[in-house]
Amino acid sequence: MSNGWAVPGYTEVRELGSGGSGRVVLAVHEATGTAVAVKYLSDRMREDPAFVREFRAEARLLGGLVSPYVTGFYEYVEAPDGAAIVMELVDGVSLRTVLRESGRTEPEAALVVLKGSLLGLAAAHRAGVVHRDYKPENVLVAADGSSKLVDFGIAAGRGSTPGVAGTPAYMAPEQWQGQPASPTADVYAATATFFECLTGRKPYDGGNFAELAVQHIEAPVPETEAPEAVRPLIRRGLAKRPEQRPENAKAFVAELEALAVAAYGPRWEERGQRKLAALAALLPLLFPSAGGAAAGTTAVATTSIGSGWAPGRGGWLATGLALVLGAVVVLTTDAAGTPQDPSALSDFATTSPAVPGPTPTAGPSHPPSPRPSATGSPTPTPSAPTASPTPTPTSWPSGSTSPSWSPTPTPTVSWSPTPTPTLRVTKLGVSLKPGAYRGDAAISLATQGRGPVTIVVQWFLGGTQGAYSVPDGTDTIVVEAGAPATVVQSHTFTRGRGCYGGVRVTTKPAAANASASDSQPLVRCTDLEPPR
Repeated sequence: MSNGWAVPGYTEVRELGSGGSGRVVLAVHEATGTAVAVKYLSDRMREDPAFVREFRAEARLLGGLVSPYVTGFYEYVEAPDGAAIVMELVDGVSLRTVLRESGRTEPEAALVVLKGSLLGLAAAHRAGVVHRDYKPENVLVAADGSSKLVDFGIAAGRGSTPGVAGTPAYMAPEQWQGQPASPTADVYAATATFFECLTGRKPYDGGNFAELAVQHIEAPVPETEAPEAVRPLIRRGLAKRPEQRPENAKAFVAELEALAVAAYGPRWEERGQRKLAALAALLPLLFPSAGGAAAGTTAVATTSIGSGWAPGRGGWLATGLALVLGAVVVLTTDAAGTPQDPSALSDFATTSPAVPGPTPTAGPSHPPSPRPSATGSPTPTPSAPTASPTPTPTSWPSGSTSPSWSPTPTPTVSWSPTPTPTLRVTKLGVSLKPGAYRGDAAISLATQGRGPVTIVVQWFLGGTQGAYSVPDGTDTIVVEAGAPATVVQSHTFTRGRGCYGGVRVTTKPAAANASASDSQPLVRCTDLEPPR
C-alpha cells in the first residue's frame, strides 16, 4: 500500500495482483512459515466508511463459510493505517486464464469445474448467502484439477434487494431487474460459465448492456451449440424464469451427477479432473508458487445501481445508458484515471458486498489457523505469535458471531462419483392444456426409493387427434424422487405444421406403465388454419 502498512506477523513475498480497490500479496506467517494470500484495501477506499464496512462484511462472510470448495479465511485485521483480509493461498490459476489459453474444455472437464464450484456455491446457499458474481475469473483451478470459488465481494443475503450488480455476461434475467437475491441467479451464472467452457464463448454476445439485458431476458437458450449430452443442464440452468431452474446449487449438483453418469459413465469425474489438471499444467509460470511477476488487478468490472432500479420493456434505451454510465463510473474510479484492461482482472478480485458486517473494536490480532489444502496436504498450525508491533491492529469484538480462531479441520476434496440410489417410478401420467401456439403438460409420477428421476418430454404436431406425426422438440427434466408429484412443462409449438398438439412422456428409470401421452386441438385451429 502507499503508506507502507503491512499486517503484523507476516512477511510479504511478492504481489499477486493490484488495482484501484486494493491489492493481493503472497505473504508468509512468520511464526509458522505458512504461505497465505493477504488482500489489502486501498488507501483511497479506506477513506470511505462505506467501503470499509463492506470490506469487513466480506471478511465476516468468508469466515462463516467452511468448505473445501471455497477459499479459506484466516483473519481480518484493521488498524489506523490499513485493513486486510488474510486468506488461504490457493496455488492455482483462474478458469478465465485456462480458457484464454485453451479456448474451451472437453465436456467431462467442464462438468468437473461446474461441480466443484457449485459445491462452493452450495456452502454459501446453506448459509443464506447469494454470490451474485459467479464467472470464470472467480473460479480457481489447482494443479490437481480441483477448483475453488473466490470473491464474495458483492454477495448478498438471500431475499435481500441490494440492487442491480454483477458481471453482465453472466447475470440472470431477474438480476438485471433488481429483484431479490436468489440462489437461482447463481445457478444461472454457473451455467453460463459452463456453456463458455464447452463452447469457448459466452451464451449471449450483445454489444452493449441494453442488448445483453434483452438477450438474457428474451433470447432463446443457445443449447444447440453445446454437446447434445449436456444440453439438458444448459436448458435447466439458463431457463428464463427462476422457478424453472434448480432451486439452489445443491439441487443442480444432483442433476449434474445423474446426467454425467448416464452420459459418460461412472468414471467421468476422474477423467475430467485429469483433463482439467492437464490444462492447468500448461500454465506453470502463472501459479503463485512459481514466483512469476504479478498479473491482473483486484478491480472487478461490476455495475451497481440503486435498489429501486427495475426497467420495463420499454425502458431499455435508458437502461442501457444508465448501465453504461454506471460501468464508466466503476472503471474510472478503479483506474484512478488509467483505463483498465478487462482481460487482466485478477483471480483475487473484490468489490462491494451487500452483507452487513460487525464493526471491529480494538483488540489483539490472531494468527491464522490454516486448513488442509485442496489437495489434502495440511499446512502447519501456527504457534502463539510474538507481540504485534505498533500500530496495534483490530480484530472482531468479543462476544460477536465471528468465526472461531482455533484450527478447524476441513475434509479434503473428494472426486469419487456419487452412486445413484436405486429407485422405481411406479406410475406416470400427463395431461396437455393447449393454447393458440403453446401447451402446458402437467406430468404426474409416483416413485419408490430415493434418487434422481429423469423425465423426457417429447412434443409433436399432427393433423388429427392422437397423431404424433411431426416431432416438435424434446425437453429433459431431472427431479428428486419424493419431490412434488406434479411437474408442469411448457412448450411453444411451431406454427403452420398441424392443428393438434401432442406430448409423450417417458422416464429414466422407466415407469411401470412405460410412458404417458396426450393430444389436444390447439386453439389456433378454429381461427387461423384449417384442420389437416
